[in-house]
Amino acid sequence: MSASLYNEAYYRKFYNELLPLLNGKNVKTVDMSFLEKEAKKFARKSRYGSYMWTSKISSRLAPKTVYLGSEKVRLPKPLDSHIQIIKQSEQELEKVLHLMRTLPFVHIKRQMGHNPYYNPVCDLYMSVSDPKNIRNAYMWANTMFDPSSRPGPEFIMIHIPEEHPIRAQILSLPEYNLNIAMGTDYLGENKKGFLRQAMWRADEQDMLGLHSGSKIVTVRDPRENRVKKYGVFLFGMTATGKSTWSCHQLGLDNERGEKTEVCQDDIVFLRDDGSALGSENNFYVKTDVRADQQEAMYNALIHKSALLENLMMNYQGEIDFLDESLCGNGRAVVFRNQLKVKQDGKLKGISAPTVNLPTLDEMDGLIFAFITRRNTIMPFAQQLTPEQGVLAYLWGESTHSYASNPEHAGESVRIVGTDPFIIGSRGRKVNRFYDIVMALVNKYPGKVRFMMYNTGGMGEIIETSLENGIARKRMVRKTDRVPLSLMAAIQRGDLRGTNTYTPGILGTLSIAAVEGRPLDEYDVHKFYSQEEIDFYIKELVDGRRKYTETIASEGLRPEIIRAAEKAFRIDPTLRKKFYPAVRTAKAKEPPVVLVKSEDKARRPRRPGVWRWR
Repeated sequence: MSASLYNEAYYRKFYNELLPLLNGKNVKTVDMSFLEKEAKKFARKSRYGSYMWTSKISSRLAPKTVYLGSEKVRLPKPLDSHIQIIKQSEQELEKVLHLMRTLPFVHIKRQMGHNPYYNPVCDLYMSVSDPKNIRNAYMWANTMFDPSSRPGPEFIMIHIPEEHPIRAQILSLPEYNLNIAMGTDYLGENKKGFLRQAMWRADEQDMLGLHSGSKIVTVRDPRENRVKKYGVFLFGMTATGKSTWSCHQLGLDNERGEKTEVCQDDIVFLRDDGSALGSENNFYVKTDVRADQQEAMYNALIHKSALLENLMMNYQGEIDFLDESLCGNGRAVVFRNQLKVKQDGKLKGISAPTVNLPTLDEMDGLIFAFITRRNTIMPFAQQLTPEQGVLAYLWGESTHSYASNPEHAGESVRIVGTDPFIIGSRGRKVNRFYDIVMALVNKYPGKVRFMMYNTGGMGEIIETSLENGIARKRMVRKTDRVPLSLMAAIQRGDLRGTNTYTPGILGTLSIAAVEGRPLDEYDVHKFYSQEEIDFYIKELVDGRRKYTETIASEGLRPEIIRAAEKAFRIDPTLRKKFYPAVRTAKAKEPPVVLVKSEDKARRPRRPGVWRWR
């Protein structure tokens, strides 16, 4: 894209003119008690004693988020919507200066992280021209820590919801530690504005910002009959289960010393020693939670401390967390100390004593787990080699669902590190991940593992056909999601070392038995013919190849490209033509779940359901 769209001299001038305005007479610096009192004036009270607010906008403005500055922070592949905003950014920034002189603002200072190394100070300037928007400052402030003398850079976020929605946009100036949200009242813009900036600055300081949950899991190794402590990273796109599994107890046996301790559910900063610095004190979570399946999260949601947003609450204050009639993205700030499960008749907290993950020296192992959601040939769990783990980070795969996006149902979504908040080169992020994990693997042989978990299903078939030149999709065979009890058993068995893995169709080791119980009913050959399996694998490889080429254009280590080329050999057409006797390396599941309408898919008898405990 033409560099002439960017005016670095103007950005510097704008920033210098902005700074004095942050101390204007129209800006009121406030504390938490002030925010609480004012915000609750605009809330409804639930029967639990918690408070709920609503917003006009209920999701992030990703297609309208741009990065202004030098080449290293610019979007590598901007959309047309991005280009239009960049062209008009100087005009909009002039308006920001005018509004900062004119509108009433509240200012709250908070701090991210709680460690001796890296704790960004976060200054939020929230326009309250519409007074009810003060809840935005209150809810966000509760995700952060109190300010302190801990070291860290200083970030600024300006949020002006009153801008007209037709000009809604997010302007990020990373090199000035500045983010601006215009025309949206969505709380997530505050949260991600600061976290996105923190990840970029962490990368600049030789750490690596990860869109990942983290936890410490203590299990009893049945072979050695002793407890072992593992650090776990959980990568996943929104709605794939990152928060769910970060806060899940996995059916562990607390009477034998087993437990899960939650550190973070969203963003961490990985260091060379395998430790990870946490970012948030409390969590901003999706609320489609079932009490019987996500106990800790549910208990936090129904506690009076929860700060709720865009939920279905009736006139009596009753909340239905699964009713998405008004909004498909209900959210809440839940407090870490209210993540509790019932043990021995009492509720017991499951939060770790600190938001930070210890160094690998202090643990028995470290697991990088990548969560995806697919519904065709991908097994529910795969063991990956370190190189395959790097490729899992590179490809960051999931799929659109038929329920949420019928037009793109089954099509792959790929985001490096499942992180949509990367500033600048995505290749640089992959290279840094490669450097850190490979160094850990070499320094700590046998202590670093890589896993892939599929929280979707197996056996789905979607037909496509052309009607008047338009592609139409039809669900031919629906699949059930993997039972949460089974997924918990898989993860539990992986930690204890009691699962069995065998070579699979995707070049990885696939789950074959869970805690001694075979998973024969989920044999992919019971769902698809070999021809169909080959079709899905080819689709998968084609998508991965194209995506790898895109990221390689942003700078990717030759070793990673070679590992990807090796992984592509799972495509049977490539294997037959070019690699006649090669077994292979790595992969994951098909991007596009399409079957030609004239193809006759086998419809095997549905396997029985095993009740996992």
